[in-house]
Amino acid sequence: MRSVKVWPGKPYPLGATWDGQGTNFAVFSENADKIELLLYDPDDVTQPEVILPLEHRHGYVWHIYLPEVIPPQLYSYRAHGPYEPSAGHRFNPAKALLDPYAKAIAGTIEWNEALFPYPLGSPEEDLTLDNRDSTPYLPKCVVTNPYFDWEGDRHPGTPWSHTVIYEVHVKDITRRHPQVETTQRGTYAGLASPAVIDYLTKLGITAVELLPVHHHVDDWLLKNNGLVNHWGYNTIGFFAPDSRYSSLGARGEQVNEFRWMVKQLHKAGIEVILDVVYNHTAEGNHLGPTLCFRGLDNLSYYQLNPEDRRYYMDFTGCSNGLNMAHPQVTQFIMDSLRYWVNEMHVDGFRFDLASALARELLEVNYLSAFFDIIHQDPVLSQVKLIAEPWDLGDGGYQVGKFPPLWVEWNGKYRDTMRSFWKGEESGVAEVAYRLSGSSDLYQLTGRKPYASINFITAHDGFCLRDLVSYNEKHNEANGEENRDGSDDNQSWNCGVEGPTDDPDIKRLRIRQMRNLMATLLLSQGVPMLLGGDEFGRTKRGNNNTYCQDNDFNWFDWGIDEEGQEFLDFTRRLIEFRREHPVFRRRRFFQGRPVHGSEIKDITWFKPDGSEMSEEDWNAGHVRTIGMRLDGKALGEMDELGQPIVDDTFLLLLNAWWDDLEFRLSEEEEPWERVLDTFEQDPFETDDLAGGQVYLLRGRSLAVFRIPMPPALLP
Repeated sequence: MRSVKVWPGKPYPLGATWDGQGTNFAVFSENADKIELLLYDPDDVTQPEVILPLEHRHGYVWHIYLPEVIPPQLYSYRAHGPYEPSAGHRFNPAKALLDPYAKAIAGTIEWNEALFPYPLGSPEEDLTLDNRDSTPYLPKCVVTNPYFDWEGDRHPGTPWSHTVIYEVHVKDITRRHPQVETTQRGTYAGLASPAVIDYLTKLGITAVELLPVHHHVDDWLLKNNGLVNHWGYNTIGFFAPDSRYSSLGARGEQVNEFRWMVKQLHKAGIEVILDVVYNHTAEGNHLGPTLCFRGLDNLSYYQLNPEDRRYYMDFTGCSNGLNMAHPQVTQFIMDSLRYWVNEMHVDGFRFDLASALARELLEVNYLSAFFDIIHQDPVLSQVKLIAEPWDLGDGGYQVGKFPPLWVEWNGKYRDTMRSFWKGEESGVAEVAYRLSGSSDLYQLTGRKPYASINFITAHDGFCLRDLVSYNEKHNEANGEENRDGSDDNQSWNCGVEGPTDDPDIKRLRIRQMRNLMATLLLSQGVPMLLGGDEFGRTKRGNNNTYCQDNDFNWFDWGIDEEGQEFLDFTRRLIEFRREHPVFRRRRFFQGRPVHGSEIKDITWFKPDGSEMSEEDWNAGHVRTIGMRLDGKALGEMDELGQPIVDDTFLLLLNAWWDDLEFRLSEEEEPWERVLDTFEQDPFETDDLAGGQVYLLRGRSLAVFRIPMPPALLP
């Protein structure tokens, strides 16, 4: 073994920090008896070249400084201490451990029984210690160079009211893109390629929401079945961009490639939002492997069952949960988030199963330390914070209950709009609330319409084309006999499942796709599109493609004529929304005359042209509704203090399968039809007088407008 100079070092910052001359290593463990640092020769990572005890400890942080160690040094840890699962301790010095603060991880796990702290198949399973060395099978941490030329990069800072989110997987969008260099397909560089950025900007989105890019583990069971954890919701490296999406290399090169991607997207005005998974880790339950947190300090890092600390609390369905009540765990998450903002320049986060982060013991507690600290943090309080406001535990469905600064995936919006366009009997008030920004969910907490992230489809569930093409899921390729994934039967009454050449069925499906996309982009709140829905990609009925690293998920860029027409339709809608502030209000509607206008800012109509009464609101169900938006009653000011005004619009929605006559609201000026999803050319215009009857075809949406009088133009 080579000799290495050793200095005491410092307890902060945690992780491996190179200062230009040497590297400081610092790692937390409250309950370990001894921590060792393992350094590796880059040509042989199966056994450490140097083993150094961390003899200095301050506040449960073990540290050392090595003046001659520079990037890209490979390293890991070992931790000595009691192996007493029933007391919550699972130390095993035979197991190499990843650094929780590693900025890069080289390689992936090579699954082997030695990664488990107990002998597999032993009578008492995890109660028996396994002494096999796991070092050859664990990927190694990398000392990284923190310096990068950002060239004055700044966050685009897109206001929520102007935001259009595009949810996408880094690999899927470019893996088969013909205009992306072969070596860059499926990578950070591919996402930042000119062809992809040009596509995104022409589409009109303002932010990409990336499925997890933190370094993750492909589950042993999936690997044994020839599958992978493709979506990445199985994190082990919360500071490390996954090297599987790097075109340059895995020994630190992935860090700067990710930064370069962010810089290029920012130049195009596109924000980068990360889907992050801080609610659990990849180490699983009490029978899972020892890779990092479990071996460093199981009792501190994880939320254990208070009645028997051998077992873990599980509110996510992923077998464990981080211990948010421990201050070091809270610091760990906050340090990770700040790192991604300060050092990687991301613009925000979508928190997977965010209710789990609020749990202290068993209850979802919105006075928890996590939310308090984020609210007070000068960095994190300024970025976009999106909650998936539920988990799988009791009381975990918390839509509308997150605190200020947070916006939420609005699951009620998704469910209501799907139900409405399927022709089910939807509650009148429910439909109206979702169209108008969900004030029933967000207004009482002082939030705005943009607190609602509206979506029809997301990575988890059917994509848009499959939503209107399949009545049941078809997840046979996942190897679970089609038992996995959502069980809801869509029953869209399109005639037959799957691909069809029947022109009537095809037209109905396209119209339903138009209806859903138009509803999404014309509702108040922030729209989120699932990547690929804009041109109607299919996953062949699989609504749970988390384990499919193949053409179930990879975009097919051979877009046919039908797909191109829908892509053009989506682009026009996004542009239309951008041009008209009445569809992206920053205030909730009042439902009465406001700010000097003689007309209500929003009015609801029945097909006979009469305004809905209190009795109508209490009637219960609706399949047809009309909504008038007064562009002169926005009550908002621009950056120069001038009032914002817009055209007046009338939206008519008919989810019934029969045509009906809808009388347009009485106006002095004629209405101009600007959209009808039933027409072959949905944007073909037509003029109609106020009070005229319009034939609103079955399962269609139409939009009319009265241009703003020139005298009111600012």
